[in-house]
Amino acid sequence: MPHPNRPIDILLSPTTLIAVVLAGEALAALLALSPAPVDDRLVLFGLMSLGIQWATLGTLAAAHALRPALGRLQPQALAWVCLGMLLVMTLLVALVSWKLVSFRHAPGDHAGAVFLLRALALALVAGLLVLLAFQNHWRARQLVLRAKQAELDALQARIHPHFLFNTLNTGAALVHQQPEKAEELLLDLADLFRAALTGSRRIPLREELELARRYAGIEQLRFGARMRLEWQVPEALPDLEVPILSIQPLVENAIHHGVEPSPGPCTLRIAIQPEGGGVRITVSNDLPPTPATAHRGHHVGLQALRARIQAMGGDVQTQVADDRYLASMVVPGP
Repeated sequence: MPHPNRPIDILLSPTTLIAVVLAGEALAALLALSPAPVDDRLVLFGLMSLGIQWATLGTLAAAHALRPALGRLQPQALAWVCLGMLLVMTLLVALVSWKLVSFRHAPGDHAGAVFLLRALALALVAGLLVLLAFQNHWRARQLVLRAKQAELDALQARIHPHFLFNTLNTGAALVHQQPEKAEELLLDLADLFRAALTGSRRIPLREELELARRYAGIEQLRFGARMRLEWQVPEALPDLEVPILSIQPLVENAIHHGVEPSPGPCTLRIAIQPEGGGVRITVSNDLPPTPATAHRGHHVGLQALRARIQAMGGDVQTQVADDRYLASMVVPGP
């Protein structure tokens, strides 16, 4: 699945394709309505439209064929490479068009060269305008992503102190009774906060799953028998990367809205399933017996996680089924 934050995937997205087709038709209409003397403007519009669409769509097709190589380019370099490809494609289309109507011209005249130069000049001007629009769109998109990341950091800052407070209380209670477990708890806590301080990078799924196990282990020390954990993880995990601390919010919400309000044992189930080249991670919990408690919350942590996953082309879905609350995270493949 394409990654929506790469310049090449934005360039080859369905939205860009539609915009290119509409812009080509608009350019053909402007040329057909020019004040130059023309016998049949409708025929001119059809010919212009055909030539422009062949050049632009041919350029996008070539970019798609070269996607692995172009995907490694920075936005600025990609824009200039695509402009060069547009000029080459325009030259090819113009040459073919001129050959098809060359019988109308006497040998030795320079009308063909003028026709080619006009076509290249038109493609250059239009390409430069599109290049400028693409660069502005990319800058605006990066500003939106930075603002979104700042919002996510603020949301995570609201979550971490609550967890830290509860964990330290649990560690203090274990220091005298079970010092080995207290030491293990503090080491797990250090690993989790080290991961939280690394930013929004991605890590292999296996490492992220290990962080989720550490987090769940810390919380199980706090709740004891009230929290039952079930892991449904295949032996061969998909070889892909996920955002760091992306499973933890699912587990945290399941604990906060399943284990905490339940007077008796509550079962948490963490399941991982390959799906369409990516992976689906589902965390479910028993619903508390009180209906009013069962439907509160599940917002802050999932709100931040959903924004992170949607930014990379995935999604986070929630539903209630069979007296269980299910939160699923779909992470696309590379």
